[in-house]
Amino acid sequence: MITAIREVRRAKGLTLEDVARRCDPPTTAQTIGRLETGTRTVSIGWLNRIAAALGVEASDLVTLPDRTDLPVAAILDSRGTHAPRRTTTVPPPQVAPGQIAITVANGTGDYRAGDVIWTSMLKPEDFATALNRDVLVPQPAGRFAFGRLTGCDGGVTVLPPDTGTQSLTIADPAWIAVAVRLVREL
Repeated sequence: MITAIREVRRAKGLTLEDVARRCDPPTTAQTIGRLETGTRTVSIGWLNRIAAALGVEASDLVTLPDRTDLPVAAILDSRGTHAPRRTTTVPPPQVAPGQIAITVANGTGDYRAGDVIWTSMLKPEDFATALNRDVLVPQPAGRFAFGRLTGCDGGVTVLPPDTGTQSLTIADPAWIAVAVRLVREL
C-alpha cells in the first residue's frame, strides 16, 4: 500500500515525534518513520491511529488507483506566491456521512449563481457550534431557512444573506446543517 503519511505530516508542519506523541496510545518517532517509508507494513489499525493523530481521514493517507490528486503548483502566503519546496498534491473533496448540498440558482448575499454550498448536519445538542456561521434549517411543510445562525436558545435564529432582511426564528428544528465548503467556478 502506498501511503501519503509523510506528505500529510509535512504539510501540517509536524515532526515524527509530534505525530508519535499524538497517537493513541503514543508510539515512537522511529515507528512513525518506518511506517512512512514502508520499512514497516501499515496495517488498517496503524493507518487509523496515524490519521487521528494528524486530524485527517484514513483515506487521505493512502493513494488510491481511482482517485486522482491535484498537483500543487504554487503556494500563496504572506511572502507572496511561490513554488512548493517538494512535490505535493491535494486530495479532491470527499463526501462525508451527514453532508448535504445547497445549490445557488440566483446570487444572494456573498453567494453567486452556480455556487454549491456543502453542509454538515448537526443534532440539536451541537447547534451552538455553528453560531455565526451559515446554516440550513428545515421548516414545516418541506420549506427551509438559510442564513447566519445568530442564536439557538428557544429555537434557532438565522439572519438571511439578503440585505435588509429580518431574522427568522424556527422553533425546535430536528437538525441544522452548517456550511463547511463553498465550491465556485471562476
